[in-house]
Amino acid sequence: MTEKPISNQPTFSWLASWRVYLEPASLRMVFLGFAAGLPLLLVLGTLSFRLREAGIDRSTIGYLSWVGLAYGFKWVWAPLVDRMPIPWLTRSLGRRRSWLLLAQAMVMLGLVGMALSDPSHTLGPVVWCALLVAFGSATQDIALDAFRIESADPTHQAALAASYQTGYRLAMIWAGAGVLWVAAWVQGDSGSGYMHAAWQTAYLVMAASMFVGVITVLRSREPKPAELPPAKNVKEWLKGALIDPFADFVKRYKWQAALILSLIAVYRISDVVMGIMANPFYVDMGFTKTEVASVTKLYGVLMTLLGAFVGGVMALRWGVMRILLLGAVLSALSNLLFAWLAGHGHDVNALILVISADNLASGIASAAFIAYLSSLTNIQYSATQYALLSSMMLLLPKFIAGFSGDFVNAHGYADFFNATALLGLPVLVLVALAARYQTAEPSSFQPPTED
Repeated sequence: MTEKPISNQPTFSWLASWRVYLEPASLRMVFLGFAAGLPLLLVLGTLSFRLREAGIDRSTIGYLSWVGLAYGFKWVWAPLVDRMPIPWLTRSLGRRRSWLLLAQAMVMLGLVGMALSDPSHTLGPVVWCALLVAFGSATQDIALDAFRIESADPTHQAALAASYQTGYRLAMIWAGAGVLWVAAWVQGDSGSGYMHAAWQTAYLVMAASMFVGVITVLRSREPKPAELPPAKNVKEWLKGALIDPFADFVKRYKWQAALILSLIAVYRISDVVMGIMANPFYVDMGFTKTEVASVTKLYGVLMTLLGAFVGGVMALRWGVMRILLLGAVLSALSNLLFAWLAGHGHDVNALILVISADNLASGIASAAFIAYLSSLTNIQYSATQYALLSSMMLLLPKFIAGFSGDFVNAHGYADFFNATALLGLPVLVLVALAARYQTAEPSSFQPPTED
C-alpha cells in the first residue's frame, strides 16, 4: 500500500454527480435502505417513547437500550451470513438475497410480537420480541451491506451510501413519526397518554411496511459473487470464513488498522448516546405524539434528504474524509441545540429548529461514514469486514447509552446533551489523523452491468 493524498479523489461534474442517483443500483438502495432503517427505532427510539408513556422509568429505558448491542456484535455471525448457504433458499435466490429474505421474516415476526405485548403489564415479552427484531435487523444489515458493496465499483459507493441513507432515513421517519401518527390517530383526541390498542395497531402497520424490502429483494438481481477458493475440509472453511477476513484487514492496513478502528468506534458516539433519551425528553417536555410526529415528518424528512444527498455529492466532489470531518462537527453541535431546548421549554417552533438541524447533520455524517466504511473492505470478505466495522461503530456508544437514564436522573437533560456533544471532540482528532495517513489500494473489482 502507498499513501495517497486526498486530492487524488476522482472528480465528477455536478451534473454527473447528481445523475448517479438515477442509476438502477442507486434506486434499489433507496428501497432496501428503507427495510434496513425501519426496525432500528422500533426497538430503540420509538420504543423508548412507548415505554415512557407506559410509565417505565428512565433508568430502565436506558438499560433496555442494550437490546441494540445485537448490532454491535453482528460480526460474530457475519462469517456465516457471508459464506453459509440457506437450504433451498440460497439455491433459488442466491447468497445475499436469501439471507436478506430470512432476516426480513425475523424482523416482521418480532414486530408482530411487540405489537401484541403490553409493556404496562409486563416487560418480558416486549424485550424478547425486541431482541428478535434486533437480531433479524442486524442480520439484514450484514447481508445488505455486502449486497451494496458488491453492486458497484468503489467510485460509486458514496452515491449508493447516500441512496441507502435516503431510504434508511425515510424509514426512520416512518418508524419514528409515522408510528406516532398511527398511534395518535387510533387513540383520537390529543393523542396524549398511553393506550395499548393504539400502539398495537401502529406496530402491526410497521410490520406490514417491511414488505417494501421483501418485494425489492424478490425483484432484484443477485450481484456477481466474489470468487472464493474451494475449501478442502471443515477446518479450511472455518479459517476462510472466520480468520481470513480479520487477518486480511490487519495485513492491508498494518499499524493504521488501530487508528481506523478507533475512529470507527467513536465516530457516531454523540448521536447514539444522545438518541436513547431523545424521545423520553419529548415526553417529559410535554410534547404530544402528534406534535413530535408532525415536526419529524415535515422538517425531519426534508433535512434528512437534503443532508444525505448533499453529503453524497460533496463526498464525490471533495473526498470522503473532508465530509467525514464536517459531519463530525455538525453532529456534536446539533446536540447543543437539544441542551438549549431543555432550558427553553415546550415550544413547537424551537423543536422544528432542533430536529431540522439534527437531521441535516446526521444525513451528511451518515452518507460520508458509510462510504468510508465501504472503502475499507476487501470485496472478497465484504459482508464479514463491513459487519466488523459497522459493529464497532455501535458497540461502545450503545454500551455507554445504557447509562443515559441514570445520568439524566442525576444531572438533568441539559447537562446530558452538553456531555454528549463533548463526546464528539476526540472524533475530530481521529478524523484528522486518519485523513493524514489515509491509504488506498487499486481495486480489481468490476461491478455487474445493469439492465
